[in-house]
Amino acid sequence: MKKKFKFSLSVWQILALAYLGGTIVGSIFLIMPFATQEGQQTSYINALFTAASAVCITGLSPYDVATHWTLFGQLVILFLVQMSGLGFMTLVSAAFLIFKHGMGFSSRNVFMLDSRGKFTGIKTLLLRIVGGTLIFETIGALLLMIRFIPDFGVADGIYYSVWHSVSAFCNAGFDLMGSKYGEFVSLTNYATDPIVTLTISALVILGGLGFAVWSDVIDCRFRYKKFQLNTKVVLIVNAILIVLGTAAFLLFERETQANMNFGQKLLVSFFEAVTPRSAGFATTSCTELSDSGYLLTIIYMFIGGGSGSTAGGIRVGTFAVITMGMFAACRGRKDINIGKRRIEYSLVSQSLAIFAAFLMGVVLSALTIGTIQPKEEFKDVFFECFSALSNTGLTMDFTPKLSVASSIIIIFLMYAGRVGILTLTLALGKKRNAAEIRRPVDTLLIG
Repeated sequence: MKKKFKFSLSVWQILALAYLGGTIVGSIFLIMPFATQEGQQTSYINALFTAASAVCITGLSPYDVATHWTLFGQLVILFLVQMSGLGFMTLVSAAFLIFKHGMGFSSRNVFMLDSRGKFTGIKTLLLRIVGGTLIFETIGALLLMIRFIPDFGVADGIYYSVWHSVSAFCNAGFDLMGSKYGEFVSLTNYATDPIVTLTISALVILGGLGFAVWSDVIDCRFRYKKFQLNTKVVLIVNAILIVLGTAAFLLFERETQANMNFGQKLLVSFFEAVTPRSAGFATTSCTELSDSGYLLTIIYMFIGGGSGSTAGGIRVGTFAVITMGMFAACRGRKDINIGKRRIEYSLVSQSLAIFAAFLMGVVLSALTIGTIQPKEEFKDVFFECFSALSNTGLTMDFTPKLSVASSIIIIFLMYAGRVGILTLTLALGKKRNAAEIRRPVDTLLIG
């Protein structure tokens, strides 16, 4: 008898193909003539770039969204952002539940992998993800309407409010302000507006916490002592980064904020501490940042948000594990303790692998783009690569200047930032049988 050929994909391969498929389909819709405004032209590489940026919820764009794309094109971008924000596997799981099909273990594995939850209560967690997303985005849109309806009229005001609420919660960073205030201005005209700034910031923070954190907070009824370790770490590290970042930007950007009162400076600095964590919006042009502010922005893009969230970067948990591992090593301790819990050293190895892979990806990409476009400022190139791989979307006005080859590199970085680091973590974290024969132990000089 002939053996049946079995073709199976691993969990991370399914995720990678889902994002790749979404990018290709999105680019096909964006290249259609009625997606581009009259008098504008769209090349396929830029349509692919925009689709990849939307699917990878990054926010980098070779075109100003409001002035280049028609309503159809804008809705395609918003749809891709929302779908990716919820997670492709969440949508697949929703289809299973709607049509009352059984969900096998492999399907459960894929879904839970994308949302970073447990293998129990899938239906409950699904409802929380979709319901929570819609609730947060609705509240955000209603708050933004307070400002945008007077500024843009009823119809446009509602549309702009919904668009920016979805974009902020999904940490995408796409905006529509170019139609009124000029191309690529982001939210600079609302830098000192507390309604817009605080609403966008709140949506970015909530989206960057991660679905597993929401679920745990709800399960524990907001009682901190009962939170899981992951929830505590994400909440504490986020709070520390925001507070320290706000204080640092107040100090670093005192010259660019010279014409503001203290309340306005605090508001702008707070936003600058929030948005590099994968948001992509800007109330201050990145080209105006001081050298210290530039470096701090890169560091915050590098760290990113919570695992299983709409944010990118190496993630807060990875950063916390590396930091605590460093302290333990410096003190000569064998165990890595966080609170009353001990962390396995295997988790440190995985975290360091992510750290190294991220840095190597940025450096190699920046060197390559610098070689392709030698006349461009390397500072801008380096920033762009960090922004792409961390899925942040901030730019030093370099995105429209990308050549075709450079665009392909940035597309790959955005894609790798969304699925590559996750793939690496899964590959390294997969349990393998120990080898029967182990090599002799030796040592190296370090430090």
